[in-house]
Amino acid sequence: MTVRPPADTAATEADLQQQVLDFLDGSSFGPAGGGKRIDTHASMVFLGADRALKIKRAVRLPFLDYSTLEKRRRACEDELKVNAGNAPELYRRIVAITRNSDGAFEIDGSGTPVEWAVEMTRFDEKQSLDCVAASKVIDPFLATAVADAVLRSHDKAPRADGESWLASIPPIIERNTARFRTVRGLDAVAIGQLDTASRDAATTLQPLLRQRIEQGFVRRCHGDLHLANIALVDGRPVLFDAIEFDPVIATTDVLYDLAFTLMDLMHFNQAAAANEVFNRYLAGAGDEGLDGLRLLPLFLSVRAAIRAHVLFMKSDQAGEGGAVWQEAKRYFDLAGRLITPSPPLLVAIGGLSGTGKSVLARGLAGLLEPPPGAVIVRSDVVRKHLFGIAETTALPESAYRPDATERVYGMLSRTAQRVLAQGCSVVLDAAYLQDAERTEVEGLATTCGVRFVGLFLTADLATRLARIEQRKGDASDATRNVALKQETFTIGAVNWHMIDASGTPDQSLRSARVSLFGVPGER
Repeated sequence: MTVRPPADTAATEADLQQQVLDFLDGSSFGPAGGGKRIDTHASMVFLGADRALKIKRAVRLPFLDYSTLEKRRRACEDELKVNAGNAPELYRRIVAITRNSDGAFEIDGSGTPVEWAVEMTRFDEKQSLDCVAASKVIDPFLATAVADAVLRSHDKAPRADGESWLASIPPIIERNTARFRTVRGLDAVAIGQLDTASRDAATTLQPLLRQRIEQGFVRRCHGDLHLANIALVDGRPVLFDAIEFDPVIATTDVLYDLAFTLMDLMHFNQAAAANEVFNRYLAGAGDEGLDGLRLLPLFLSVRAAIRAHVLFMKSDQAGEGGAVWQEAKRYFDLAGRLITPSPPLLVAIGGLSGTGKSVLARGLAGLLEPPPGAVIVRSDVVRKHLFGIAETTALPESAYRPDATERVYGMLSRTAQRVLAQGCSVVLDAAYLQDAERTEVEGLATTCGVRFVGLFLTADLATRLARIEQRKGDASDATRNVALKQETFTIGAVNWHMIDASGTPDQSLRSARVSLFGVPGER
């Protein structure tokens, strides 16, 4: 399709781009031709039948510059390059929007390029993770797949000099605050509190931030991992639309990259999914990654503030008003909550094999403050790590001798203490059949100065045997014989909350919530 624009030899960049956009609006990629157009603060995406064209908006913003045709061409090339690793199935090529000698526009024509576009494979935009999160509960399987996709991305990401990352943090906070102060209707006190708390945290955490650089956790990451930039393609999460316009912005601590996804899940009221992603990521990132958890309140809050900043700008730019403004305000409020986290909590879940300890641990962890919920430390997984084997590989009976079990419980306590010291809650998932084991974990809470809640699950033998027989691909080595042998154990007096776990997982969770919060539906 061709369109002849009005002659305008003195057209500005914005004027000429508008002519291109009018042309695309009338093409098969635009609304007039059965396509669809999506505008953001930095780009316009035209969705055709099986392809999409992404145009960089001719603007100069504090964090990007697409103000000239050449800069937009380079940005398109960079976008293709930086997304090749995570989403090769989506990114095709760079195409020119050309103008012929008679003034007619064409897509990938032989005339003079007047605009550049990234050509992508079109996917169902309802399958972007923000749309999915807004329409249904994200289940553990999808949450696990998201965490694995982020882990793969970080494993491939090249390590980088972290000095630019360190230097960028105060200006990010400053830009967010400056933007918020221009927004009519935002509370000035709340803006000031967010700014002060963020600046104080950034200063206090400087030694840890620098330590993370030395450990290799600062890398050239995706940089913009909110849910709208994760798509389900053939049911598999694909990370796309990585930051191409500034390598400095995309060069961050990997936890800061992950924090965008976690924060956005919270924004969409998907706390359980956020916790699933969080724990799965920690499990795959290695033991050294646990020492960065103190950074999470700052990272999560800044990510929420950035999202608020962008949406307030979009509200002004597009004149969309109400709905966009309200969503931006929700992100702003979330940023304020995240920067001032609640004290951590230690929960221990005990019981015989088959009582549902691990299921309850996963159900509870996402309910606990501070966000993104508790770190789960499971004895079955710790035992496999101590013996250097895969979680689902069975251990010999010798690995369950008293001396080995003592080592496992010692590691549980040390890991819990390490996590609690950084302000994160912990759920310990172990049998705790010995009085000494229960006494030790209660003492750990006292040493760490945190509240302790002990939950001990009970269920009849038939129920426990049925659950054990249904297990597949699990870290537990419990068998029918193990369950029968446990019937002879003397557990002694248990002063923890006793939970009847013979019913459904939801029933056990409701009982546990009463023990933790006093009321079934209360956090």
